[in-house]
Amino acid sequence: MRRFTDRIRQRAGSIVEERFFRWASAAGKLHPMSKPERHNVEVTRDVRYLDTGREEHRLDVYRPIGRPGPLPVVLYIHGGAFRILSKDTHWIMALAFARRGFVVFNISYRLAPRHPFPAALEDAAAAYRWVLANAAAHGGDPARLVLAGESAGANLSTALAIAACYRRPEPFARRVFALGHVPRAVLPACGLLQVSDAERFARRKGRKLPAFISDRILEASQAYLRGHNGHGTAELADPLVVLERGERPERPLPPFFAPVGTADPLLDDTRRLKTALDRIGVPCEARYYQGELHAFHALVFRKQAQACWRHTFEFLAEHLGMELPARGPVPRAW
Repeated sequence: MRRFTDRIRQRAGSIVEERFFRWASAAGKLHPMSKPERHNVEVTRDVRYLDTGREEHRLDVYRPIGRPGPLPVVLYIHGGAFRILSKDTHWIMALAFARRGFVVFNISYRLAPRHPFPAALEDAAAAYRWVLANAAAHGGDPARLVLAGESAGANLSTALAIAACYRRPEPFARRVFALGHVPRAVLPACGLLQVSDAERFARRKGRKLPAFISDRILEASQAYLRGHNGHGTAELADPLVVLERGERPERPLPPFFAPVGTADPLLDDTRRLKTALDRIGVPCEARYYQGELHAFHALVFRKQAQACWRHTFEFLAEHLGMELPARGPVPRAW
């Protein structure tokens, strides 16, 4: 009976979570400054990166208008605990990059539990291949490709970087590695970087998580790893654990920028990522924003969020060898 009631509680919480984020995204679109044209950005929607006819296999292209190209490219992978949300809920992230001079490919992908691991990562790998083949046609420079995502998207972008640099056995990873292309930077924000052992957060001393948060993390793990035990066949569901093994990649991993709030329940995964990358000599700038919650940088009007975006663009300017264009209209610091 307890297992049944726990499952009902988790499901109810999941519905509330999804409806809240979809409402917030839709409400944000009503603001005049959400219009891409106000930022000299044009959007091409629902481009197929896999010819399956599935809605999940589409992406939106955000392209700056009137800037000489080719421009650096961002492949953005949305969060949502592998279970909810889409490119349409994450328009603010794509717009933030595009208004600062990046061609952004903002993707959707198949969601758990209907499509457990490795479906999301297979789709992200397919989008990666499509972007490399098609970025130039949209004014982008595939030689300056950045992988970015928050939460579950941080997991997927980190796993993609591993597939590009390590010779792996998974068919989708082999196809990525065979391209011979390494991204120039990876931006895993507030990442859930180990999906297995979801109970590890509850075991921490002195930082007990609310039941609602624990339920969300556990549900993400159970949904994404349905049919797996988190090891062996599902190694890339835990990209952090792969990196913590300390094995040297066949191709050098790109530099990482990993922002997270100190009140984020997933904070420990970013700390571990920084330690793992330091150990194998990969540049990693981890930024910790005092008192901020999960995915705080989506609230672009807030001071700490604006600081995070400023640090993001400074990092990219350094590692892509570019000068940042002048900022667009307010809010100024994205």
